[in-house]
Amino acid sequence: MNISLRQLRAFLAVARLQHFRRAAESLHLSQPAVSRHVAELESELGLKLFDRNTREVVPTEAGRYLESAIGRVLDELEGVLAHVHSESERRRGKVHVASVPTLSAGLMPPCIAECARRFPELVIQLHDQAQTMVLDSVRGGEVDFGLAIEPPDTGEFDSELILRDPFVLVCRPDHPLATLDRVPWRKLQGQPLILLDYSSGSRRLIDQVFARRGIEPTVVQQTGHTHTAFRMVEAGLGISVSPALSPPPATLVTRPLTPQEHRDVVLLKRRQRSLSPLATVVWEALKGLAARR
Repeated sequence: MNISLRQLRAFLAVARLQHFRRAAESLHLSQPAVSRHVAELESELGLKLFDRNTREVVPTEAGRYLESAIGRVLDELEGVLAHVHSESERRRGKVHVASVPTLSAGLMPPCIAECARRFPELVIQLHDQAQTMVLDSVRGGEVDFGLAIEPPDTGEFDSELILRDPFVLVCRPDHPLATLDRVPWRKLQGQPLILLDYSSGSRRLIDQVFARRGIEPTVVQQTGHTHTAFRMVEAGLGISVSPALSPPPATLVTRPLTPQEHRDVVLLKRRQRSLSPLATVVWEALKGLAARR
């Protein structure tokens, strides 16, 4: 037998609605197309499935039996196909993630590697951007979601805190502060500081710490990337305050700053917008990775 799903769906719609026009509307087909599918099914089975007159369409005894049996089978088949489609959507395709540079280096590489291992057909496209550009990319829908430092609460985004990243002192091994196991923030008073500039989400937080503690920072250089700041520290131009997730090269040392101050690392999406199943996979992978740190 050469029977198609289209024929069975058309038959079932007519049997349940007992009307060809209403069946056609429910299937988003033309009435002649539904009539043709039913006629082809009757021809293939060699059975009459409906008694027709000008007012109604009534299933024959064979039609009633087929309706009862095929209805359960088609409903189950639709569920199976929907599940397979959902699983396929979760594992195949591209997800765009905007991330600030320190998190692009600290969290995104292991996340991309883990997702590549688990879902080989999933591609993560990283947009390595300054904090202000990450917010713009999420706001404009250019990416699926962002990984950033918690922005001021403007009500524009839905966010989820995944990690608290402490600030540390970065200096040369021969610097006097390197002899301390922990460095009080007040020890930074009068020290030449090399800090991230205001395109970074961290700079606003570092300034707030200085203000709360009555420290007047002596900022000698501002850079867009921690790597540049570290090279300046290596050259003896000053010391730096950096997120712990952005470790310096082996030529430099880090010391905890006390009392501990941190930045909140968050996942961001447009407010009241649902993520695609594929983007949700990456979102959850980042949450799991952060939880293990």
